[in-house]
Amino acid sequence: MSITNVRANSELTVPNDLRAAIHERVVLRGDDDSNSLNPPRSILQAVVDALTDGRVLEAVERFHDRFKFKDHALDLEFTEKKRLIEFFKKSRELFPDVALKIVSLFESGDHAVAEWKVAATRKVPNAWVSVWLPISVYGSTVIRVDQGRIVEWSDYYDRASSRRTSLAAYFTDWHDY
Repeated sequence: MSITNVRANSELTVPNDLRAAIHERVVLRGDDDSNSLNPPRSILQAVVDALTDGRVLEAVERFHDRFKFKDHALDLEFTEKKRLIEFFKKSRELFPDVALKIVSLFESGDHAVAEWKVAATRKVPNAWVSVWLPISVYGSTVIRVDQGRIVEWSDYYDRASSRRTSLAAYFTDWHDY
């Protein structure tokens, strides 16, 4: 039978046992994270929830002792928990009304990826008065987990629309050339 003889409106029938299997998580041999109590997806969600609620120390406890946190928009990188705590606290101080919503979240092996939207306001001096400017930015976070702890975290978003350059200034070393 040629392809042209197949009816365009014919339905694809899927057996019930296969239909049920489609919705189950695929477990591959050697996939250690498949049976983990803390899969990357739930670890990322827990950190985002903790940061949203202002529980910075709880969020940072999810990081391995040896980790790399990279904010690509601000060109900042942290490898020490003390500095990461300072970064999260300063961010909360500058943007106290921040609201973060995860749009999508998935995992593959030891990685998890979240697409998110942030809404906040930023107080900006304007002549003799200060004005509150709305902030709305989409971004994504990619993490890698090892033994139930985050070893790599990368944030990607638009620097200009995030209005976070003042945050970066607190963590940037200035050099005279």
